[in-house]
Amino acid sequence: MAETTSLTEVAQENGPDGKKVNAPPVAHKPIKKKSTIIKLVFIGIALIVGMILAFCPMRFGFTLYHPFMSKEAISLGLDLQGGVYAVYQATNTDTENFDSKMEGTRSSLEALLVSKGYAEATVIIEGSNNDRLRVEIPDVEDASDVLKIIGEPAEIEFVLDETKETVITGTDVVRAQSFYSPNDGGYVVSLELTSDGQDKFFKATSENIDKTMSIVVTIGGESETISTATINTAISGNAIISGGFTAESAQKLADQINSGTFDVSLELKETETISPTLGDNALKYGLIAGVVGFVLVIAFMCLVYRLLGVAAAVALLIYVVLYLFFLAVLPWVQLTLPGIAGILLSIGMAVDANVIIFERIKEEYRNGKSIMAAYHAGFKKALFAILDSNVTTVIACVLLLLLGTGSVSGFALTLLVGVLLSLFTALLVSRGILKYFINLNSHSEKLYNLKRGRMFENLSADATDAGVQEMMDREAKEKQEAKEEKKRLKELEKSGKERRASEGGEA
Repeated sequence: MAETTSLTEVAQENGPDGKKVNAPPVAHKPIKKKSTIIKLVFIGIALIVGMILAFCPMRFGFTLYHPFMSKEAISLGLDLQGGVYAVYQATNTDTENFDSKMEGTRSSLEALLVSKGYAEATVIIEGSNNDRLRVEIPDVEDASDVLKIIGEPAEIEFVLDETKETVITGTDVVRAQSFYSPNDGGYVVSLELTSDGQDKFFKATSENIDKTMSIVVTIGGESETISTATINTAISGNAIISGGFTAESAQKLADQINSGTFDVSLELKETETISPTLGDNALKYGLIAGVVGFVLVIAFMCLVYRLLGVAAAVALLIYVVLYLFFLAVLPWVQLTLPGIAGILLSIGMAVDANVIIFERIKEEYRNGKSIMAAYHAGFKKALFAILDSNVTTVIACVLLLLLGTGSVSGFALTLLVGVLLSLFTALLVSRGILKYFINLNSHSEKLYNLKRGRMFENLSADATDAGVQEMMDREAKEKQEAKEEKKRLKELEKSGKERRASEGGEA
């Protein structure tokens, strides 16, 4: 009888008449089916709970829980939620340190909008020379209110009326705020100045007590005096502007001052309001397309790969729940139509990984391995192909995040999150679920839609299952022996060098 030396050899022998006969199957290793079933039930319960949290709103007492897949949980972009956007062009691009000043202007404009309650407002630098600012404010009911705030940013100057000398400009003002002050008899506007601005303001006010100072705003080349105040005392720190303001007039003055604190001059180039209805329809049809595509993918996987496909389907459901969770909790994710495209593309890539793995399993089984051995070899041999294909996508996503703006970066971010999660579910979750399935049934090739090659058609499906652990142990032992041998050779080489060095010293 020929000796079997590997798991891939034909476990058959010739009978007296020369015909091939089945070799006796190797004894099975005992499998704890009860614990396997408990693990599968636990996975099922966890998946059901995750899907409820992802899709079902619930009320706990007076608190309404919003699922992951809701407008309240996932921040929607302008194209889905509706709102307003405006584009500003920098007019003084030849100034020193323009890029840093542009970034400071972007930050100041974004802070101004957030302070007005538009927490989801985004300000992005764009243009071939990074000389434009695109302002997007989703979920705005009255766009005119927003445009009044951002309007056309102004240049602001504090001017002594007697000498017409400019004391400070908007670049010396950190921020302006309106509030009610009982000590000053009503609403006032406070000015927080930079350290340099405080020095200049103190010098001017100390030299011009009882004289007047005006705040002049220049918009589009036209100047207007918006407020005139009497200097009562030398001001060494931040300043207070008072004088019969109402809540509205004080807030208006603070807004005008804040709009003039930008590091670069801006000119309004474009503005447009996007209807929320358009965004609702886009989101609705995008979700319908996603659900239909997901159902078709699961049906295809189950039809072609049977129980292998079922394992992939469960892993994909877990993937969707985790994906929605991360979209909801990551603060920098804002879902847009390109973002939805990134989600659908990453789902397709998750399916691709499973297809590669399953085809490898089918190939290994066709070449003589048992179902269990084919499972181990399939995942092992498909690993590097999957990593290589996904690493290139991750690199592309990172480059798009670093170099892209607006919807491009939104697409890259959702795709990047999806690719990383697809690697996790394909290589770990899908592998674990499939292992539990095979533990329950490792002898029915039809259940997994597997088929032997012609040379192995008489070999049972689980003839070599007991050798899987032996093979894995042998491989681990060989790696350890190789590691120890490498270490021993290094020690011999080191001792040889030391001996030669000592002999050379003695000579």
